[in-house]
Amino acid sequence: MNIGLIIVGDEILSGRRQDKHLAKVIEILAARGLALAWARYLGDDRVAIADAVRQAFAGGDLVFSCGGIGATPDDHTRQSAAAALGRPLQLHPEARTLILERMQDVAREQGQPFEPDRPDNVHRLNMGVFPEGARIIPNPYNKIPGFSVDHVHFVPGFPVMAWPMIEWVLDTHYQALQGRSRQAERSVIVYGAMEATLTPLMEAVEAAHPQVRVFSLPSVDHPQHGKHIDLGVKGPAEALDAAFGMLRAGLLSAGAELGPEMVR
Repeated sequence: MNIGLIIVGDEILSGRRQDKHLAKVIEILAARGLALAWARYLGDDRVAIADAVRQAFAGGDLVFSCGGIGATPDDHTRQSAAAALGRPLQLHPEARTLILERMQDVAREQGQPFEPDRPDNVHRLNMGVFPEGARIIPNPYNKIPGFSVDHVHFVPGFPVMAWPMIEWVLDTHYQALQGRSRQAERSVIVYGAMEATLTPLMEAVEAAHPQVRVFSLPSVDHPQHGKHIDLGVKGPAEALDAAFGMLRAGLLSAGAELGPEMVR
């Protein structure tokens, strides 16, 4: 099962806010021996979100979607998910209870009476309106839940809420996946070489070691190494030594100048 990430928000695409989810989700997954296969950024466009979510449901991947599940006019993810599924939206009973609890907590903190029928409080219940058949994702920060349908999981855009909710989903529903795809990397700095001349060697290493992928990261202005290529292999830890040994031997045979080696 591949793992994907959808990040929703005009503010990300316009640069008004910097995305923090991608790096953190990679970290969360890596801590569990998992890896991110793909990521998509989308603006607050209901049709575009619905199309992306429809692909997520059809593809069978484990997908997290961050953002757009609030109840303001620029929040479209809940409606898009329902459209993608062809299901109606409905107020989830557990979500209703949690949102009412949150409103009671706020009223208590502010020293005000709890008025569930006040228009703004009635509107807040829209945050618990999910596609029919959805399951809730608990929110430890303020109780306002996210929701899941099959292997697609929808959380808020706020990192303080989204990240523990993603961890809860992984640890509650996907324990069996954890540790199965633990990846490692070994690489070496190569000076004075061109990728084109090294490509046959890279292809040979991948052909001889099918579990491993070769990566090549050239740099032209590195502050320490100057112009170089960070050339290496990544894959299951137990398969790396033989593949890296073949890669290194090939580089030496070709007369390449090698620098430091790195293990990640």
